[in-house]
Parts: sequence; structure tokens; C-alpha cells
Amino acid sequence: MALSPTVLLITFGLVFPVELPDKTMLATVLLAARYRPVPVFVGVCGAFAVQCVIAVAFGGVLTLLPSRLVAVVVAALFGIGSFVLLREGFGGNSDGELDRTVVDPAVARSFRRIALTAFGLLFVAEFGDASQLATVALTARHEAPLSVGLGAWLALVSVAAVGVLVGKRAGDRLPRRLLQRIGGLVFALLAVLAASEATFG
Repeated sequence: MALSPTVLLITFGLVFPVELPDKTMLATVLLAARYRPVPVFVGVCGAFAVQCVIAVAFGGVLTLLPSRLVAVVVAALFGIGSFVLLREGFGGNSDGELDRTVVDPAVARSFRRIALTAFGLLFVAEFGDASQLATVALTARHEAPLSVGLGAWLALVSVAAVGVLVGKRAGDRLPRRLLQRIGGLVFALLAVLAASEATFG
């Protein structure tokens, strides 16, 4: 299973900007504001690793299907991701829900409990997220699971690092809605390209 730097960079370049305005970033900022940053970062990175393995495994199953059907599935996944991002970019968001989801700081004080709290919250927040759909789609499209998985994980970890380092105050100043809209449009374009490939390819 060879590592393709090109596929890795493509995956990183797609996932990183999409996750910056997402609930992943917000949840990390909220956790880092309440708990010690190192165990938060460890827990978050662990959650992302598991999610990337799940997404790559599912994408790998898709590669067993006929190429035209794979293109249809890829188009659908990017289309769903585009819808999710554009809905959050133009509509309401669940920031308040995430804020309420983070437990009281008195509940988790040890390194292990803080890491497990971060792991649990980010695992749930990332499930079915646009970046996970993109990871599935990119794995099916490029048939390079190691490169896609590593690229997606590095992008998610980079977002988490930004969340931990920048903190809640700076995080609130990020133009989350604008970035969500741009990400949604990029996903929509990728969906159209995959649909064209399914139709004419």
C-alpha cells in the first residue's frame, strides 16, 4: 500500500478548510477553554484516527463496485456534504448545542478522563460530517486509502491544534459561515464533476 503525496495533499487541502468553520473546530475550542489542552488534544486526535479508519474502510468497500456506480456514489457523498455545509453556512448552527454538550469541568480533571471526554465528544461530532463523507469519496475515487486516511487525519489534527492554540476568543472571530459556504460550493463542484464522470465517463 504505497503512499501518494499528491493524494495526501489533495485530501488535506480539501478537508482542512472545510473543518476550520465546522463544529469540530468549535468543540475543540470549547474543550480547550475548559480543560488542560494536552489531554484534550490527545483525545481529539484519537477520535479523528478512529473516524478516518472507518471512513477509509467504507471507501475501500466502494472500490469493489463498478467504476460508474462508484462515480454515482462519490457524487452523492459530495452532494450530501455540500448540502450540510451550505445549510450550516446560510442557516442556523448548533453552537449552543455543542456548548451544552461539553460537560462541567469538575467532572473530568485527570488526564485520562479529560482525554476520554474529548474523544467521546469529537467522535460523535465528526460522525457523518462533511469531512468524513469526503474521506469516503476520495478513498473510492483515488483507491489510495493510506494516503487519503493520513491526509484527512493530518488535516483534522491541524484543525484541532488551531482550536487548542488559538482558544475560544480568537475562534469566535473566524468567519465560520463564509468558510462553510465556500466549502459547500467546492463540494457541490466535486459532486457535479463526479456526476459528469458517471454519466459520460
